[in-house]
Amino acid sequence: QVELVESGGGSVQAGGSLKLSCVTSRFTGNCMAWFRQAPGQEREGVANMYKFNGGDSHYADSVKGRFTISEDNAKNTLYLQMTALKTEDTAIYYCAARRTRGYCSFRDESYFDYWGQGTQVTVSS
Repeated sequence: QVELVESGGGSVQAGGSLKLSCVTSRFTGNCMAWFRQAPGQEREGVANMYKFNGGDSHYADSVKGRFTISEDNAKNTLYLQMTALKTEDTAIYYCAARRTRGYCSFRDESYFDYWGQGTQVTVSS
């Protein structure tokens, strides 16, 4: 059973930074991603990253240049470094992983088989 456990959420003022972590266990796939869900809105993709491929990563336009997805294979951990945070970044953030190796995209949740429980990020003005 693959497990994903997020941490690092919290409250921060606009313009501030947070770094989210997602520790994985028994995961052997090649693609992981971060999603978020704001109150009253549908869940949306933020970024995805391919493991074992030089860290090829892709970002939603809304976070490009502000967020960075990365990993530490030795620690089995996926990260999301968030800078220049805006109030509209307030959401529950989830990490997700695809079970098998292959193509994936943060634009389509159906690629992902495993999900964490989420961590709350609140950005105040």
